[in-house]
Amino acid sequence: MKTKLAASVLSALLYAQGLLGFAALATVLLKERAPAEITVSANVPSGPSVIVVR
Repeated sequence: MKTKLAASVLSALLYAQGLLGFAALATVLLKERAPAEITVSANVPSGPSVIVVR
């Protein structure tokens, strides 16, 4: 019975490590894209917006 418990705990730890690794990879990839999006949004003219509701 202790072997099954140890196996399930190890499996849960490996699953959690995989999720954290995926989150870290996503963070790194999104960080590399962020400056490009800021420069694109900086070129958008900022002026008054008119919203017409009928």
